[in-house]
Amino acid sequence: MTGAHLAADLANLVVEGRTGGGGVGAGELEAVLRTHEIRRPALTTRQAQVLRVWGARLRAVFEASGTEERCTAINALLVEGTAGVFLTTHDGRRPHLHFTPEDDDVVGRVRAVTAGGLAIFAVEAEGRRLGVCARSTCVTVFVDTSRNGRREYCSARCGNHDAVQRHRTQLRAGR
Repeated sequence: MTGAHLAADLANLVVEGRTGGGGVGAGELEAVLRTHEIRRPALTTRQAQVLRVWGARLRAVFEASGTEERCTAINALLVEGTAGVFLTTHDGRRPHLHFTPEDDDVVGRVRAVTAGGLAIFAVEAEGRRLGVCARSTCVTVFVDTSRNGRREYCSARCGNHDAVQRHRTQLRAGR
């Protein structure tokens, strides 16, 4: 799940109008990488720029209108972001898959973990459970790990806000 959640966080961090949009700095990107336990997260200015562009490309997966479009978007990321499939047990962890060699630079590893993670999640979720918040003023993308898989909002706050707005609209219409 690391890859799918990291993809959502990167897509949300670089979206225009949030944290300066394309101006998000290396430090902010590094903090996100550390949160997701990406090894050796230090970024150069150039690497930060590449990850900002990658984060913007990740949004297409969450914004896809259906399974076929989502799979096409993930396949494009896989072509560009992965170098193969490798089974590894680094740092005392149980065996898991990597989609690039362990000695790849941070950009290669982030691109591989997000592309591969989204692909694995899409398989498990049957091409669904990735989306953009249904609140009209929110652009946050999310990974739906809810029990029923019918999540529409990025947070309970956005869902509650929409419910209050609908209620107020109904009250005004009834007057």
